[in-house]
Amino acid sequence: MAQPLTSYRTEILPEWVDYNGHLRDAFYLLIFSYATDALMDHLGLDEAGRARSGHTLYTLECHLNYLDEVKLGEAVEVRTQLLAHDAKRLHVHHGLYRPGAAAALAESEQMLMNIDSATSRSAPFDAQVLPRVLALGEAHRELPAPACVGRVIGLPPARA
Repeated sequence: MAQPLTSYRTEILPEWVDYNGHLRDAFYLLIFSYATDALMDHLGLDEAGRARSGHTLYTLECHLNYLDEVKLGEAVEVRTQLLAHDAKRLHVHHGLYRPGAAAALAESEQMLMNIDSATSRSAPFDAQVLPRVLALGEAHRELPAPACVGRVIGLPPARA
């Protein structure tokens, strides 16, 4: 059975914690950013791949849902799922979990764009990266959509 990619593991550091003893909201995104770096490595856009191809990924959009408290010293892991892709973009989901747990602590849905660093413009994935994108997409094709994917921020309509 297909599984999301475990892309990052860490313990919650003291400098990441606020006055309530909880992981600060900004550090959830930092953890997910490190998971994106690991996804890039997995796809061949590691340091050597970026140097070889001249390509990198930029984040175009990011939605972050805070679902449960995370406290100082806790071990957490990010599980990454490739939801969709085309020739230049990756639609990814990162879920933050306690190791072995089924319930997410936070979720981040992101749209990433492949960029030619020389021009700062979008570019198709190169011939060494594209097969890895396709393989991950195929491996994740049958995974169910995570709970927070596609959510929109807004207040419900006011009742009359």
